[in-house]
Amino acid sequence: MSQITTPKRAPFGTGLLKGLGVTIKHMLKPASTQQYPHERPDLPPRTRGVIALMDENCTVCMLCARECPDWCIYIDSHKETVPPAKEGGRARTRNVLDRFAIDFSLCMYCGICVDVCPFDALWWSPEFEYAEYSVTGLLHEMEKLREWADTVPPPPPLEEGADIPAEVGDAIAKKNKELEAADATREQAAVEAATPAAEQGAAPAQAKSAEPEIEIEAGEIDQETYDQLIAEGKSERVARAKAKAAYVRKARQAAREAAPEATAAADAGAAAAPDKPKLADVHVEGAGEVDQEVYDQLIAEGKSERIARAKAKAAWVKKQKQKKLDEEGGA
Repeated sequence: MSQITTPKRAPFGTGLLKGLGVTIKHMLKPASTQQYPHERPDLPPRTRGVIALMDENCTVCMLCARECPDWCIYIDSHKETVPPAKEGGRARTRNVLDRFAIDFSLCMYCGICVDVCPFDALWWSPEFEYAEYSVTGLLHEMEKLREWADTVPPPPPLEEGADIPAEVGDAIAKKNKELEAADATREQAAVEAATPAAEQGAAPAQAKSAEPEIEIEAGEIDQETYDQLIAEGKSERVARAKAKAAYVRKARQAAREAAPEATAAADAGAAAAPDKPKLADVHVEGAGEVDQEVYDQLIAEGKSERIARAKAKAAWVKKQKQKKLDEEGGA
């Protein structure tokens, strides 16, 4: 038979002494609790706090609202007509964003809307302090979402030797042009402010006289029409085309007025010429196979002989079938 051994018990008070030792050890260590809000946490730069909106990138494609599993995104927009970028182009319509709101009382922060946005209009912001005293206050509109977009950190730098994305390069070039134009405007304003009023009044006249006048061959276009169109703001190409058409009209009218005798002789010669055969006199080969009346009518309408012959033949076949049916019905 096996003997039952009783476990040895620790001396009385050992557990208490161990607990006091743990307490004393942590009492001697500095506290790790941050006294928020007096001490702000040091968060990683890519912390997912709240969803921010860059409304200038939004094209109202509605992908984010359709893909949201909680249906917490609300978008309103309207259409506007955009004039053509170049003269003679076609006007376009585009959607203009009126409202973009996210109800964070329903949002589960899945980030699907950020992933599906094709134009980088939605971003994760490290901002997390947006608590409200009521649930209705968690419905944030476009203005608040745009403020959070300013807290989004810049993207990480590209690898050494990597090409800049095309959209980034275009945006940088556009911004540089705007800055250069603004600098030129400021310099011009400073020059005008430093120039006396008398010199300012004389400067436009001198500049206007210094501009070379656009001289073109008067024999090809109507100079008066050209100058009028240029003064109305038309492009040189349009003005030249319309002025050339005006010149042709005037030349024809002048030719008619200068040669009335030639015109009368031409009219007399046309009257003396033998008359053209009428449509009723025009017959085709195999007249029994085509409908002559339909053929004449199509020729009078300006149809080609081949088309007129084909349609007249089809009309003749229809009449023959109808005639046969009438005979059978009468019998």
